[in-house]
Amino acid sequence: MSQSGEQARVGARPGGVGAARRTLGELREQGIEAQRAGRLEEAFLAYRAYLQRRPRDSGIWTNLGALLRRRGEHQAAAACQRRAQALAPEDAAILNNLGNALHDADLLDEALEIRREVLRRRPRDADAHAMLAVTLRALGRMQEAQATAEAGLLLHPADGELRVQRAMAMLAAGDYAQGFAAFEARWEIGEISKGESPAPEWAGEPLEGRRILVLPEQGFGDTLLMSRFLPALKARGAQVILAVKPPLRRLFEGAECIDELVEIGAARPQADFAAYMMALPGLLGCDAARLPPSPGLRVPADSRARARALLQPWEGMLRVGVCWSGSVTYKANFKRSFGPERFLPLARIPGVQLFSLYKGPLLEGFRRSPASALIVDAAGDERDFADAAATIRELDLVITMDTAVAHLAGALGRPVWNLLAFSPFWLYGHAGETTPWHPSMRLVRQPRPGDWDAAMQTVAEGLAALAASKGARP
Repeated sequence: MSQSGEQARVGARPGGVGAARRTLGELREQGIEAQRAGRLEEAFLAYRAYLQRRPRDSGIWTNLGALLRRRGEHQAAAACQRRAQALAPEDAAILNNLGNALHDADLLDEALEIRREVLRRRPRDADAHAMLAVTLRALGRMQEAQATAEAGLLLHPADGELRVQRAMAMLAAGDYAQGFAAFEARWEIGEISKGESPAPEWAGEPLEGRRILVLPEQGFGDTLLMSRFLPALKARGAQVILAVKPPLRRLFEGAECIDELVEIGAARPQADFAAYMMALPGLLGCDAARLPPSPGLRVPADSRARARALLQPWEGMLRVGVCWSGSVTYKANFKRSFGPERFLPLARIPGVQLFSLYKGPLLEGFRRSPASALIVDAAGDERDFADAAATIRELDLVITMDTAVAHLAGALGRPVWNLLAFSPFWLYGHAGETTPWHPSMRLVRQPRPGDWDAAMQTVAEGLAALAASKGARP
């Protein structure tokens, strides 16, 4: 799940008796202190000024690389780490930092070689095994990734990161029987927290006449994806209580498989058991060949009326919803997302009208951009996912990167083209244009790490053909 933390190589302050040297030493320390305190702009300016006068300080080059990586400037981060490694080729910590930067910059083949070398130098290091497994997974080499994680677990059987890497390699390879059981390790690495459990966790006990509270644990998309397992709980005789974040409430109201809805943060009802969403496939059994369909989702009448009124002026055109970013708080969002301007070539296709399905902190930037003149904002004023579902039902097609919009369209059975980074979520494996999780979904993959241009060319060609076949008119 995670990338290895950067390992600072700051060393001692340079000595010397001259005023200029003392000034440089103070500048160096200013940068280090500012970086530690999270004052990244101040640290950047101090490092830049220092390196212009002391360009052979490997410790400051690697610190600057770590800073740029934290700011999301991955190509520059990799360049700084290359400088550091060239100056201190025997420094294993700098080599590890270089591997991180190369991985994030989508230079995966180079990252793989660096991470192999880190492991050669640190053969008993748990982190070295885990980070090599991360890059092997990114390259689609799932068996090697699993074997690498398992080799590390022989040395460190309780290491949570190694356990997670093994699980994700299993899941991406389609080994759901073992993968979901192994994925329980996700709680061990500090990225998500269970909090206080309101009832004993369900471990497969009989549910006839029992009340089970199902809890979300990650994003909206995960709830939409895993809600397909709620009918199986109902079929075992359980009364199913689903806890949801408020934007999902109206969408799930009235679903036959749910007896009671509660919002996150509200008082939790009495229950005999509790279960987390992502645990359900492992507890209930999950076979890629026999996945249950998504449950029926309720789209309220007022949401349907809103959507029809919004899209009515473009009747007769091919109406296509687009989304370019997921949650900006998700640490790997930079891998799966891009800017709205990437969709502009689609706006040139005769008979096609684009509608933005994005809602989030990047909305105002989109509204101020030229793209907003060609891509109609259909989501900025939505109240919740029920409104989003109504809009998607009225559209002819959704084209999105992998976020909750993709899972919502899939759950509704609407045509959706999902744009995938070269190393996608485990759900989609590493090859193919379809997924059993969403039969109405087409997968459009980057052919090479970071190559959105080729993926978008595939989309443009497919959309032009679709518009022509539908007789869409301007």
